[in-house]
Amino acid sequence: MSEPKELEPAKYDRVIEAMKDIIDPEIGVNIIDLGLVYGLQESDDGALLINMTLTSAGCPLQDVIEEQTAASLDGVVDAFRINWIWMPPWGPEQITDDGKEMMRAIGFSI
Repeated sequence: MSEPKELEPAKYDRVIEAMKDIIDPEIGVNIIDLGLVYGLQESDDGALLINMTLTSAGCPLQDVIEEQTAASLDGVVDAFRINWIWMPPWGPEQITDDGKEMMRAIGFSI
């Protein structure tokens, strides 16, 4: 089995844009701007490998995020796998500037 490889830039951009439709149900901001996606690669069988975390390891909404991921990537990639990563743990410092603006708009003080 070979090491996963980086996505070609155009495919990376398509995947990122599609994944911006995945909204964290607790916070109300997409998982890209929350900084929950740690990396995207392509496996040797062509599947998209998503290195991702959640706001907490015990998040009860993992299934919801997985279902939203499947829906958002339908027609963008043929197959994907999520590699749940807990280290380093997610923290607010990983939120993008756009994500911070979105959070402020819905009432968070960040």
